[in-house]
Amino acid sequence: MQDDLLIRRAVKGDEQAFEKLMLTHEKNVYNLCYRMAGNPDDALDLSQEAFLKAWRALSTYQFDAAFSTWLYRLTTNVCLDFLRKRNRQAHSSLTMEDENEEPREYSIPDPAPGPEEQAVSSWQQEAVNAAMQRLPEDYRLVLQLRVVEDLPYEQIADIMQIPVGTVKSRLSRARLQLKKLLEAGNFFENGSSEKVAAGGAER
Repeated sequence: MQDDLLIRRAVKGDEQAFEKLMLTHEKNVYNLCYRMAGNPDDALDLSQEAFLKAWRALSTYQFDAAFSTWLYRLTTNVCLDFLRKRNRQAHSSLTMEDENEEPREYSIPDPAPGPEEQAVSSWQQEAVNAAMQRLPEDYRLVLQLRVVEDLPYEQIADIMQIPVGTVKSRLSRARLQLKKLLEAGNFFENGSSEKVAAGGAER
């Protein structure tokens, strides 16, 4: 794998190899930081901190998991440490609906939108972003990893260091709470939320 070759070179002190690694993964790292921090300035600082920590810890990477998983886990820890220091208050736990009922899903716009996201109006994106920032940290993270990054459950479990079943349960609760926040906040006019939901159907 290209990442593995670059890592081995970077561990030996090849800074250009590490820069290539950064270029490969910087968008996903930044997007994760943006979703967790809620603003571009903090996201930039956090992504830079994550890559600095990655550079310093690169020699500990064991090649037993994808480099992206290792990097996501490191970035997640950086973000959670930042949020704890900022003393953000987590929201209360959700009151779950029937376990057999699949809640409607809202798409989460990428901070660096592609063609699909451009079809969603900016005010809808702002509404979803605002609602995302009101979610507990773990819910925000699992939505980012699954819905935006489209990572498999097993990789998310590895990143968050929780069982796959917990990932699925937390994702279901996160979607439900996001839906409730959007509806309670009247972010969308009648029918608009259905358009947003349609764009986020799980693969």
